[in-house]
Amino acid sequence: MKLARNILIALVAGVLVGLVLNLFAPGLFAKADVFLFKPLGTIFLNLMKMLVVPVVFISIVLGTVGIGDPKKLGRIGAKTLGYFLITTAIAIVIALAFALVVKPGSGGGFETEGIAYEANEAPPVSDTLLGIIPTNPVGAMADGNMLQIIFFAALVGFGLAMLGEKTDRLKVLFEQADRLVMFLITFIMGFAPFGAFGLIASAVGSQGFDALRAMGLYMGVVLGALVIHSIIVYGGSVALIGKRNPVWFFKNFFPAQVVAFSTASSAATLPISLKTAQERLKVPESISSFTQSLGATINMDGTAIMQGAAVVFIAQAFGIELTMGQLVTVVLTAVLASIGTAAVPGAGLIMLAMVLTSVGLPVEGIALVLGVDRLLDMVRTAVNITGDAACAVVVSQSEGVLGDPDAEAAPAEVETI
Repeated sequence: MKLARNILIALVAGVLVGLVLNLFAPGLFAKADVFLFKPLGTIFLNLMKMLVVPVVFISIVLGTVGIGDPKKLGRIGAKTLGYFLITTAIAIVIALAFALVVKPGSGGGFETEGIAYEANEAPPVSDTLLGIIPTNPVGAMADGNMLQIIFFAALVGFGLAMLGEKTDRLKVLFEQADRLVMFLITFIMGFAPFGAFGLIASAVGSQGFDALRAMGLYMGVVLGALVIHSIIVYGGSVALIGKRNPVWFFKNFFPAQVVAFSTASSAATLPISLKTAQERLKVPESISSFTQSLGATINMDGTAIMQGAAVVFIAQAFGIELTMGQLVTVVLTAVLASIGTAAVPGAGLIMLAMVLTSVGLPVEGIALVLGVDRLLDMVRTAVNITGDAACAVVVSQSEGVLGDPDAEAAPAEVETI
């Protein structure tokens, strides 16, 4: 927890420095952002992203080997996908209900004349599903196509499991590679407080206090829905299905949440997320590696909450009344889009454009929420990875393999996590 404490201190310091420079020395902030804040954040993000592909590939291979039985693998996959789809639907319903009650876009005097936003086109869901099978696994790794990497790694793991003793040496090689990347994660995390300081100082300083105040009600709706969803849905599923104390769950997974908040990237946080779930939540590596790696790619509850709140906010800002049929369409479109845009960069805004189009709202309204999206992205990323971990706990408990929470915590060399 020492590392988590240092990251929190760095985040608070970054917020204060960013706001002070924005208010009193904007010229100095511009220079500091270019030569200090952004370099610190970029170096940390690149170090974490550097490990994502090897961590996912090695973890999925070992996880599939550990599961072994194809029927068991299919069962775990069905439970994982079911959990993700159900919680995503609940997330967007919570956001819609909260936004309809609070009305963040009503009476705000938002300028809607002349705003413009050009939305990227998302691929059809069928293309995403067909694209899971890589024609070139090495190319998929070079491009960072996570769904293709997961598919190929699961296939390699399945082959190793079926060949048994004939591939024992190769299994040992993967186990040793796993130890190596986990050591590298621990080593790189020592730089996390500096990276967190740079990222938050840049984000807060570039937005400024006026932008935050103008969008305060919208931000409050999104943040409130994120907190409610985390406590009730994730905490409830951990308690009722996972048979674990939600306080224990959030306390032990907190270090990974802090990293997710500072990076605003599920992929960059994946190495530390896997490590934390396996060592602190006692989730078996075979389930953790599969569930959390898949979740980092397609589970977007935090993004779904942003979509629900943004749809209502944009409709109110433009003076448009949403019907019950349109609200149902928003829920269905957002749930399907969470899979359909899985491998697309900037998936959150593409998903929002799809949802707005599905109910006839102006896509240009996205420009209204872009100003504070970077800050909200940090919070919803923490919620996204929490959902992945909650799913791993629930699936592990349903399979009867979740470790004893009273057992020894983490080995000495990873106490910093």
